[in-house]
This record gives sequence, structure tokens and C-alpha cells, in this order.
Amino acid sequence: MANGYTPKSILITGAAGFIASHVCNRLIRNYPDYKIVVLDKLDYCSSLKNLDPSRSSPNFKFIKGDIASADLVHFILQTESIDTIMHFAAQTHVDNSFGNSFEFTKNNIYGTHVLLEACKVTGQIKRFIHVSTDEVYGETDEDAVVGNHEASQLLPTNPYSATKAGAEMLVMAYGRSYGLPVITTRGNNVYGTNQFPEKLIPKFILLAMKGKILPIHGDGSNVRSYLYCEDVAEAFEVILHRGEVGHVYNIGTKKERRVIDVARDICRLFNLDPEDHIKFVENRPFNDQRYFLDDQKLKSLGWYERTTWEEGLRKTMDWYVSNPGWWGDVSGALLPHPRMLMVPGIERQFDAADTSNLDSAPVTNKFSQNKMLVPSTKHSLPTQKPSLKFLIYGRTGWIGGLLGKLCEKQGIAYEYGKGRLEQRSQLLADIQTVKPTHVFNAAGVTGRPNVDWCETHKPETIRTNVVGTLTLADVCREHGLLMINYATGCIFEYDATHPLGTGVGFKEEDKPNFTGSFYSKTKAMVEELLREFDNVCTLRVRMPISSDLSNPRNFITKITRYNKVVDIPNSMTILDELLPVSIEMAKRNLKGIWNFTNPGVVSHNEILQMHKDYIDPNFKWVNFSLEEQAKVIVAPRSNNELDASKLKDEFPEILTIKDSLIKYVFEPNRKTFAWGLSK
Repeated sequence: MANGYTPKSILITGAAGFIASHVCNRLIRNYPDYKIVVLDKLDYCSSLKNLDPSRSSPNFKFIKGDIASADLVHFILQTESIDTIMHFAAQTHVDNSFGNSFEFTKNNIYGTHVLLEACKVTGQIKRFIHVSTDEVYGETDEDAVVGNHEASQLLPTNPYSATKAGAEMLVMAYGRSYGLPVITTRGNNVYGTNQFPEKLIPKFILLAMKGKILPIHGDGSNVRSYLYCEDVAEAFEVILHRGEVGHVYNIGTKKERRVIDVARDICRLFNLDPEDHIKFVENRPFNDQRYFLDDQKLKSLGWYERTTWEEGLRKTMDWYVSNPGWWGDVSGALLPHPRMLMVPGIERQFDAADTSNLDSAPVTNKFSQNKMLVPSTKHSLPTQKPSLKFLIYGRTGWIGGLLGKLCEKQGIAYEYGKGRLEQRSQLLADIQTVKPTHVFNAAGVTGRPNVDWCETHKPETIRTNVVGTLTLADVCREHGLLMINYATGCIFEYDATHPLGTGVGFKEEDKPNFTGSFYSKTKAMVEELLREFDNVCTLRVRMPISSDLSNPRNFITKITRYNKVVDIPNSMTILDELLPVSIEMAKRNLKGIWNFTNPGVVSHNEILQMHKDYIDPNFKWVNFSLEEQAKVIVAPRSNNELDASKLKDEFPEILTIKDSLIKYVFEPNRKTFAWGLSK
């Protein structure tokens, strides 16, 4: 092929998917001097087996990762000397977009934006080929004889096509604003080998193989144009080498077919009677009647369609007959209205193959596909959940240490983070090494021996409590990870709306009103910012207590050692009961802000009386007022009641604060104390 542009190092995103894998395999086969780097997160519709023809080639490298990870993308562009990007990675199934549209926005728009920004920053990209869809044009009039050309208005009609149109606008903007050398393609429907069977043709072929009914949305009159995968791969080869920067190219065919006719053709290939094996089902919320493209511009570059419909359909059928188990159990995809699992952080699972080193080395010959994760029609989670692995920050802290012990007790794999929270590169290294399913942040500055320390160490407090926490949350977001963040409820104080002794507690949606200490200020600040992250579960812990009465951080241990104490009812957290609950919250992927305290309040005097009754009958204490307390401390202390009804509704078995104190703290210690005396 006469080349107008010759790339050296190409990054292909989403190349373990259908179309991009054919493009990748073609380029590897035809251009041994090109370095091909594949970035794919291996979502449900991707398979490394699609890249079998390429994986042994010396000029091929596979990296498992998400295009939404800015740091990873920057790293790849720089270390692999990428000069060309072919951006295929996207969520593409329209049915899914009606049920999980936010995932389409995240993948198709945000992911594209991350790539574009990385290209702008590195300044080394000579071609950015953005793969869009004919659906951005919206419906074509049924009687139109001329198809949509590249300058036609974009009128998307479903969430999928809307996100693709949005991504196109970003690509165009970066081309005009920053001079990024962009090219956009808009293609008709593609069919062929290796395609995941949520799409029409492979779905119908697999159903016909089993003699089952072929479900058609609506009345089957919708018209589509179909191109065979190898012809489309050749089109991208042509556009890569001959396409003009700043231009859009339709990849299409004028050979249209109604959906009902496609179903009939497939029935005939399997000698099935279409009248008996075709069933009309409920239509999509909106189903475009027709897409029709003007493909003359691409043909002017020398491309043309080579494969006839009959030939391509026969090749596709033969492949699926020879490879019936390629995708494993796809029963969920063969439903009339499938909803594939698109939960962040849960990807296709593998057996036999160790993919742990794929991010740094070429693919080896040890890949085998396991069953795909497909929920039932009621959107339940798969029966075989991926095994848990926790990454915990705060190893030397009280809560962080207890978390590790709980994981050991429950048989949950875990590792402590080695990086400092404010060091993004170190956090990325931790995640790449550990590969966790969830991240727990129990790190933070509370001050030694108490929060007064923060008043004279403000930069250090900000660095950890604000910068560090936000950095970890953002890194987790980029990797699709839920972060359980142990925060504080010491950001409120009793006020006119929440008076002391009334039982009216602060709710999760209430804004902090306590600014007495710098520690509380930083915690309130970071909580407010974390509301913008949809991958964070913030747990407001208050005056934590555990059964270990020798621990100096234990609230009971503290007040029993004070010369004088105030006597104010407060919400508190019994760690022995609630820390296991936080692990369950991670398993349930709960998010948002939670008042993480036992229901109700307990006063200092009530706790000290329990201590006297259960632990030390000779114990005595002296009270003093808040005014007197203010003279011996640097920063005021927070006193409040948090409304724990949200937590109680989720976990009805949680005890009230006083009952929990007796069950988890004082009763166990009374037994120990009595045993000690008997000796």
C-alpha cells in the first residue's frame, strides 16, 4: 500500500474487542516494522484470544489497563514512544446504554478526554484516529436515496450514540484548540468472526445453532447496513496511511438489509423454517429505523468493499460452528433484551492463565477464557463473585491494624499500602502490584497525644488529611475501585436545630458546623470534596472504643486516665461491632456518606460508671465544665449526636451504643478481670 503516513509506534485501545482485534492482527501481519501496543481493560465483551494471531509477534505488546487512568496513559505514551493512537475502546451495545448510561459516559466520553489530554501534554502524537459510529447521525429518512455525508448534522437518539457524539466533539475541539492531528471515522454495523454475541448476527447464529427462537425487536422492519470485519480492518489500514488530518471518514456500504431479512437468511443457513423460529418481541425504548451512509470519501482513498453479504455470513457461521465455546456461557447475552454486567472493578475472569504480568511484558501463549460474568434478568450479581483482595492504608494506625486482623480472621486476602497518600506515583505502584478489589483508607493525622498537635502542625495535617485522601480517592476512581474512607463525625456540635438531649441527630446530608479545631476543619473540608467522587464510601467514626482497654487510643482508656472529665452525651463507635460491618459494606459496594456510630448516645459519666461496675469497683473520677476544660486544652472538642438510622436500616442487627458497650467491651473484660482476681 502506498503510504502517505508511516507510523512507528501505535497504541490501539480496546484491541481485545471485536473490530480492533481484526485491525491489530492485520497491522501486525502486514507491517512487521510497526510497534503495536494494545491497551485493554478486558471488559465482558473482550477476549485475549481475539489477539491469538498477534501475541507471538516480537512487535506486539499487551497492557491490561483502563483508558480512564490518566497516569497509566501518560506512562504508556512516554515509555513506548507512541506516535499514533487508534482509539477503539468504548461501550457499544445500545441495549446496555438504556439500562446503564452512566458507564457509557464514563467510558466513551471521559476515557476519550483522558487520551486527548495525554496527547496534548506529551506533544508527541502525529495521528489520533478516533473511532465513532454511524449512529451519531441519528435516523435516516426511509425514502432517502443519498446517505449521510461526513458534514451531516449529528442527531443521536440513544445514550450510546449520544456519548459517541460527545466524544467526537472533544476530539474536534482538541484538533482545533491544540492542533492535535485527529481523524474521525463513523462506521456502519460490522459483523464477522470473534464478535461477542450481544450483537444481532452472532446472537442469531448461536441461537439458530441450538434450534432456538430468534427474537426480533419491534416488527423487524428496521434497516441496517452490514460490513464484514476484514473489509473494515482494511478500511482502517487505508485511513491510517492515507487519511487526512482533521477529516471525518464514513466506513459504509449501500447494501442495506432489514433485520427480519437478516434473521431469515440465518435461518436458511441452518435449514430452519423462519416462520417457526422468528419471534417479535418488545422494541427498544427507541430504535432508529434506518442508518445510511455516503461512503464516497473513503472510496476516493482507494478502499472498497470486497466481501459479499452471502460470503461474509457463511464465513461467520462457519467460525461460530467451529468455535461454539469461544465466549463461554453467553446465555445472558442471548436474551431478547440483555443487560450485561458493567460494574466498575469487575472484569472478565480467566482460568489457567496468569495475567499478573501482562502490563509489563508481551503476551505469552497461556491464555484460556473462563465463563463470562452475566447477571440474571433481575440484574443479580453473578453466582461466582471475584475473590476479594483489600489494599489497606494505615498499617501503623489503630483501625488499620484491626482491619488486617479482621481480614485474617475472615480469610480475606489483603496487603498494606507502602506508598504515602500524597505521592500519586507510589499509590499507583501499590495498585499495580497488589491488584485489589477494594481500597481501605484508615490513614490520617489525628495528632499525638491528641488533636491539639494539629494546631501547630497545619501543613502536615493538610498534606495527609486533605491532599493524601483526595489523591487516593482519585487514583481509586481512575482504576474503578471503591474506597472505604474512615473519616470522623467530629465535624458537628450541638446547635439550636440539634439540641443536646433531644435525640435529634445530625444526618448524612447535613453540612459540618464545627470548626473549633484545625483537625476537624481538614476533615470537614475533605468530606465535602469527596462528595464529588462516586467511588467513595465515607464512614463518620466518633470517639472510637474497642475491647482492648490497654490501647491508649481507646476513648475509654483515655478518659479513665484523665484527672477530670466533662459529662456530655455523644455518639460513639464500637469498633468490635462496626469494623466488621465496614468490611460487609465493601462487599456490598455501598457508597456515599454514612454516620458510622452505634445508635443513640452515651455520656462520659455513664461510661465511667460502667467501668466501675464491670472493671474496677474502686474507680473514682471528677467532672469539670466545658469552660474549665477549655483552660487545659488548645483546641475545643466536638460534642454531638449523629443520626445512625441509615446504617441501622442497612444493618438492623447493630446494637445501641449502651448495649454494644456492655456486649463487646465491658462483659468480655469483666470476665478477664474476674479470672485475674481468682488467680
